[in-house]
Amino acid sequence: MQEMTSIQPVGDDWDWQHEGLCRTRGPELFFHPDGERGSVKRAREARAKALCQECPVITNCRAHALAVPEPYGVWGGLTEEERQDILGVADERGAG
Repeated sequence: MQEMTSIQPVGDDWDWQHEGLCRTRGPELFFHPDGERGSVKRAREARAKALCQECPVITNCRAHALAVPEPYGVWGGLTEEERQDILGVADERGAG
């Protein structure tokens, strides 16, 4: 007889998202509009990252963003570029 293991529903893996402070803000804080650059982009990212630092699920969010990996936006207090650096992913947008 095969031993049965307890399997959690997949939804349980995502429950942490219900506790995220990002749910109290619009997505435009975390995801840049087309053409956003320079000081405007850095200021928006700084505001998003500041909210992340207060978030009770920053660790779960960051782990998710690095595991998937999430290609866009601020997740777990990390920008797209910071996640690429951590993962050692080359930024090919400028290559051509």
